Amino acid sequence: MNDQRHDTTDMPTSIGAPQVPLHRRGIKSYVLRAGRMTAAQTRGLEEVWPRLGLTLDDGRQDLDAVFGRQAPRVVEVGFGMGASLIEQAERHPETDFIGIEVHAPGVGKLLDEADKRGLSNLRVYREDALRVLDECLPEASIDTLQLFFPDPWPKKKHHKRRILQPAFVELVRTRLKHGGTLHMATDWENYAEHMAEVMSAAPGFRNVASADTAPYVPRPEFRPLTKFEARGERLGHGVWDLIFERCV
Repeated sequence: MNDQRHDTTDMPTSIGAPQVPLHRRGIKSYVLRAGRMTAAQTRGLEEVWPRLGLTLDDGRQDLDAVFGRQAPRVVEVGFGMGASLIEQAERHPETDFIGIEVHAPGVGKLLDEADKRGLSNLRVYREDALRVLDECLPEASIDTLQLFFPDPWPKKKHHKRRILQPAFVELVRTRLKHGGTLHMATDWENYAEHMAEVMSAAPGFRNVASADTAPYVPRPEFRPLTKFEARGERLGHGVWDLIFERCV
């Protein structure tokens, strides 16, 4: 399960609402944990970061300049240890990928793997995703935003910490191109229901699920099956995918 969790306060709440700072002190949907770094992870952060890393200090990005080309753009929020994102970037060299994760071991591992595989279509932020979306990514600049297995905060008193909230969805909408998609996946049924409820009420989106499977879609082939997910399937755990398209 991914560990990227984000501040869910002080975000725009409706289409046309004025932009407000997203990074004031408030409820955080992630918790930074200390972790031991392997040699490979340390190498990624020290040697590969200068080439593939991006920061808030870089400001609003010209993504064509960042990648040196025009291409479809995918942003993944909370990539964990990065296995899924690496697989996608390697499988789809025609697409550019931006990963956002706050935990150093995952960032280091992703960078190390990207370098070993010679990937040039991947960039990484080690920052709060809300600030990256608000301060660094231009409006209507990405084709897909992926939110795979975010922390479900299962206790009811912690539901306010879930990243998938109306204000976050509106921020994502402004960064997606028209026709772009927000793709979510979770292995917590209650969170899947929460996602469906929030997205169904969100202005400017439509569910791409068929009437037979709505509000969910079968796992798309382009979403890699992670070891974590495969283990869950063997144990009989469910996984729910939702894909909503920006239509306004």
